[in-house]
Formats: sequence, structure tokens, C-alpha cells
Amino acid sequence: MVAGVALGVAWGAQAGLLIDRNEEPWVEEGVTFPAPPRSQDLRQFFVAANNPNSYWVDVATLSVGSDGVVRYALVIRSPRGAENRTYEGIRCATGEHRLYAVADANGEWRASRNSEWGPIRFTTYNRAQAALAQDFICDGVTLVGDAKAIRAKIEREGMRMLTPSLDDRGPL
Repeated sequence: MVAGVALGVAWGAQAGLLIDRNEEPWVEEGVTFPAPPRSQDLRQFFVAANNPNSYWVDVATLSVGSDGVVRYALVIRSPRGAENRTYEGIRCATGEHRLYAVADANGEWRASRNSEWGPIRFTTYNRAQAALAQDFICDGVTLVGDAKAIRAKIEREGMRMLTPSLDDRGPL
């Protein structure tokens, strides 16, 4: 019975039935792109055993905004050396991520043409965001802590190979 009531409350909150009408609507703070990632600031983190790419977060760019968004630079390297560098954000409260910018061949940030908030899903496309959110940044719909705590968690647990495959987890 208690579990049923708790589940009903959780679903009601997700459906917007328990919204405090006096609460101010969420507003995203302005975003300034950081300096390009430097190799000494990159920390590798585990995404999935069946993925040949390596994933790195630039801990020097990792920040938590007053809007509750965790922003960071992400570097993805293929086994052949190709590299993608992006500047992104994760919002735990809604289980969403956003791509702000992509680095060009010279390492300069270029604003993303498609920069809308979208759900974090455990799919091939945004598996890195799902791993970051679930393993290091979010505890359900809340942050695990401030930027310093998130950096420490990445430093401590980034390459532990205990993360189960993200293939079957579904949406965050």
C-alpha cells in the first residue's frame, strides 16, 4: 500500500500534477564556452565494454551552474585516432542533456546548430551522457554534489570496469 502511494506520488510529480504554482519557472543561465580541453585535464571514464571508443571528460571545464546544469567538455576518441570534442550540459532534474558546441579542426568551439534539451537515453548516440549522468553526476533527479564532488567522483571511479552494460537500461 505504501509503495503504491509512493509510486502514485512519483508519477503525479512526473505528470505535473504536484507542481507548486508559485514556483518560478526554470530559466537556463547564459553559457560561455570554456577554453579548449587540455590533455592534462582529461579524465577517462568507462562507458561500455562493447564500445571501442575512449571517452574523456575535461575536469577543468566541469561546472555546476546556478540553474542546476552540469556543463563539461567531452572528448571521444576512436581506435584509429579520430577525435570529437563537444561542450555539453546535463540537467538531472529532468534527465536531459544539451549539446552547446562542437570543436572545429583548430579546436575552437562552434555553437551547435541543434542545441535543444533532449532526454538522456542509453542508446549508442548518447551513451556517454548516460554514463556520466548515472555514474558521476546525478543521483536520480538530484545532483550528487557540487563541481568539486563530481570531479572527485570521476577521479576516483572514472575507469572502474564495474559499470554494467548500458544497452538494456532504457531511458534515464
